[in-house]
Amino acid sequence: LEQNYPNPFNSSTNICYHLSKASHVRLTIFNIRGEVVRTLVDRDESPGRKKVTWNGAEDNGNSASSGIYFYSLQIDGQKQMRKMVMLE
Repeated sequence: LEQNYPNPFNSSTNICYHLSKASHVRLTIFNIRGEVVRTLVDRDESPGRKKVTWNGAEDNGNSASSGIYFYSLQIDGQKQMRKMVMLE
């Protein structure tokens, strides 16, 4: 799991990760309170480098507010997490 770029970001940011083998992937955005804001990926994926863009929208379609967010990548029971900052 790589650090998102740009970070901090305004309207959108990119999140990249690498898969060494075919796996079920779950990539989730959380707010500072630990609440799920958006699930970007929840599917089986083939090996290789992946890039996902988050446009700052929540699962309900509303725009997320400025602040600190965390993104979590879960692959085959292993989890990695990183921090990002959204600015308006």
